[in-house]
Amino acid sequence: MRRKSFDFIMTGVGALLTVALFAAAGLATWGASFTGSTVHDQLAAQKIYFPAQGSAALASPEIGPYLNQYAGEQMTTGAQAEAWANHFIAVHLKEIGGGLTYSQLSGKAMADPTNTQLATQVQLMFRGETLRGLLLNAYAFSIFGVMAGYAAVVCYILGAIMLLLTLLGLLHARMTDPNQTL
Repeated sequence: MRRKSFDFIMTGVGALLTVALFAAAGLATWGASFTGSTVHDQLAAQKIYFPAQGSAALASPEIGPYLNQYAGEQMTTGAQAEAWANHFIAVHLKEIGGGLTYSQLSGKAMADPTNTQLATQVQLMFRGETLRGLLLNAYAFSIFGVMAGYAAVVCYILGAIMLLLTLLGLLHARMTDPNQTL
């Protein structure tokens, strides 16, 4: 095989890889943008606000250190949703349930169906755990968006490197003696 033919084949493969990397970067950028804006919009629509700085709601050592940084803000990010779910709702659920989980309380309520106080406690736990789960899903999707953003940056960098190598390969192929063989 002639060296010049080989160089053009490899340059063509490089060009295809360059296009694929830039296409992947574009899709990852779109994914990151879509995920970020969707998480923001869905959380903003719920109109959840963190308690004001210095309020009694942030006084607990199980809550304050995690939520003070967001004091007074509206919840619009996955990180905020995670903090609220794990350090506000979870703390209050532990208090409501007396340290028992929804499942444990539900089992007790089924064993004593006439206990209305326990039934109310189970309903509060169910609602709290549901909201907590929904907020943690928003957090998880926000992490997917962040990872897509990182993947986009990597693909853009690799695409730029591949483009440079492809151009250098094309230059080399043009400068190669047409009669040279491998």
